[in-house]
Formats: sequence, C-alpha cells, structure tokens
Amino acid sequence: MAKKTAASIQADIAKGAFRPHTALSNMALAYFQSDAKAFAKTIFPICPVSLSSDNYYIFNKEDLLRDNWKRKPAYGKVDPAVLSEHTESYACTVDQMIMGVDRIRQTDLSRRQGPSAARDPRAQRTRAIASQANIHQDSLFANHFFKSGVWSNSFTGVDSTTPTSSQFIKFTNGNSDPVALIDAKATEMEQKTGRRPNRLALGVNVYNALKQHEGILERVKYGGSTANPALITANVLAQLFDMERLTVQRSIMNSAEIGQDANMQFIGDPDGFLLAYATDTPSIDEPSAGYIFTWDMLGDGNIMPILNYDGENGTHSEYVEGLMATDMKKTADDLGMWFGGAV
Repeated sequence: MAKKTAASIQADIAKGAFRPHTALSNMALAYFQSDAKAFAKTIFPICPVSLSSDNYYIFNKEDLLRDNWKRKPAYGKVDPAVLSEHTESYACTVDQMIMGVDRIRQTDLSRRQGPSAARDPRAQRTRAIASQANIHQDSLFANHFFKSGVWSNSFTGVDSTTPTSSQFIKFTNGNSDPVALIDAKATEMEQKTGRRPNRLALGVNVYNALKQHEGILERVKYGGSTANPALITANVLAQLFDMERLTVQRSIMNSAEIGQDANMQFIGDPDGFLLAYATDTPSIDEPSAGYIFTWDMLGDGNIMPILNYDGENGTHSEYVEGLMATDMKKTADDLGMWFGGAV
C-alpha cells in the first residue's frame, strides 16, 4: 500500500474517498418534542381572522333560552320578543423567533458529511422554529386557560370527605368518585347554559391518578382477559366521562435561561384539569368557551410563515424567521370549569 502524502490526502478528500474529522451521518441527538404532545389546538378551535383586531357579536343566552311564545289575544298581537346582543373584541399580537446560519462554519460541517440536519441547516432551523412554536402556543394556552384564577367556576381538591361547594375530593383519595363528580358538574353547566361540556383536558398527574383509581378500575376490569387485560386509556376515560374529546397535557418546556441549569416542567398544570364546551370549528350558531384567534400578518393566508433572508454584507450569515399572531381569548366564561389540586 502506497504511503499517503499531503497531496494524495487532499486528492482523496476532493473525491470524497477520505473525510477527516467526520460525524455520523445516520445518528444525532436532537430533543425535538413530538408534535402529538402539543395541546393548545386540541381544546379550543382556531379562528382565522383577516384583521389584527376587531369585534365579534355575543347574543345573550337569557333571551335565546327564554320561552317567548305567548297566547295571541283575540283581534290583537303579542309584543315582539327581544333578542339582545353586545360585542367583545380580540387583538392578535405578533410573536417572532429568529435563528441564524453561519455560512463559513457551515462549509466545514457540509464537508464533514455529517447528518442531514448539519448539512442542511435551513431545514433544521425550520423544524426547531416549528417545534418551539408548539411550545410557545402551549405556554400561551396554559396562561390563558389552564390554571387557577381564569374561570369563575373554579374548584379546589381537598382530602376532606365533606368538601364545600367550591371544593371536591382529590382523586388520590379513596373516597373520591371522579365519574360522579364530572357528571354532576357537566349537568350543572348544562342546566345553566343549555350545553353539556364536551372537552376534558387533564394534567398528566391527574391522568395517571385516574388510571389507578379503584372506582374506574372496577368499571372496566370485566372487559379484559388474561391475554388482553383491560387497559385504561384516554379513549376509555373519554367514554366513561361521556366526552367527545379528552386530552392529556404532556408537553414540557425548559424555563431556564441560556447558561442556567435546565428546569424542565410540564407546561400545563399537571395537577389540574379543565372541563369545557367548545366547537370543533368557528361557528355563528354555537358558543365556545374559548377561541384561538389567528391573524395572517403577511396577508398570504399562512398563519405561521417561516422565511429565510440574508444577513448583512460581510457577516457571511443568513437567518430563518418564524412569525405568528394570536389572541387566545376566553369567550364564554360559563362554558368552562377549572379543577385545581386534583391529586
């Protein structure tokens, strides 16, 4: 075998036969969070809007749910029924995320022929921005809807077996009955609004507690066998609670700043849950506890555009930019109930 010289090594590098300081092309560590964990868009519908701020109508439920029919007097007529309305407003504000690409460093990474994420930084930055968009939306959702102090109908879990009207027995207490509790609160909402809640959003610790709850295990255990034991899943719980949609808030976020030790936490309160009525899509004939108003700020119909542009001359850099404009708004306070400290 001929001895390698500087010239022959350079020739091999040019032909791709030899790559110094290479990185694996089939493996890298990237902690992208699964899009399936994003929960903001699973509870309340997205309402695309053409203006950054505007009004929407609210027709009073008191008039809509009243029996306005009256006996017609002979030779006369009844008074016209009143249908009152008022308006509320939304206001979408623009959020932005930018990531840079150093073209000089990128030359070295490309020649090493490492994983595609390193060789195609625009795609990697685009995915990072899209992934963090889910984190950002979930954080906004949690701050607007999934915590104490948001909904007028809020309840706190206690260990006492004689809870007050604003309390309930924690699900980790053997005396609790989650199915009876949710049925009672769903019936209460239906009596006040004409809508039975169809959404149940569970903190992850609440979901884990329900899967181990003796009362729930008792309800499903006879549906299993040795080969196929009865399992309590989100779908099973949705059927038990008579919900069209049941979600578990599993997305996480590092709340520490750059340079600090990581502080990984669940974004939604893991010990609470939200019971609500919402539509699947925007509606003029149905109320919804909340909406996610989204504005296409560039006017092209894209509610989350991701753009690429060059840096200043001499920087040998380029940037990938993401934009979104939302207003997560509680639109019907009486169609949501919050339960904190459920475990």
